[in-house]
Amino acid sequence: MFARTAALLATALVLPAAPAPAGEPFARAAACLAEAVYFEARGTPDKARAAVAYVVLNRSESSKFPDSVCGVVRDGCQFSYQCDGRPEALTNVRDRAEAYETASAVLEGTMPDPTGGALFYHNEGVHPSWSHAFHKTATIGRHVFYR
Repeated sequence: MFARTAALLATALVLPAAPAPAGEPFARAAACLAEAVYFEARGTPDKARAAVAYVVLNRSESSKFPDSVCGVVRDGCQFSYQCDGRPEALTNVRDRAEAYETASAVLEGTMPDPTGGALFYHNEGVHPSWSHAFHKTATIGRHVFYR
């Protein structure tokens, strides 16, 4: 597994930062998905990381969002880390490897979707006004999921 993660990391380092079109290559989708997992669910158990990854994947399959993983991740300020003014550097080696392993497993379909098809989530410590407009599907780790 480490060799595959290292290969994905090496590939991701040479890819341009622009969103990929639909049908994006696996390595590119994995890099974008790993970035979201790293910043949104770093340090959480496998199931919690997979839940965040599935929201991105579910959105990419919904007509309401961009049709690629990278498109979803780069879609405005949907994910707070995209608009915090800090560079998106995956500096923690262990957390980066876990994020890539989760992203690969979700893209390959070897981890099931624990969210029940969720398209939205928030940290359990906040109560956004939009949450009442959706059906709650799960609470996993520090996040509450909705569709």
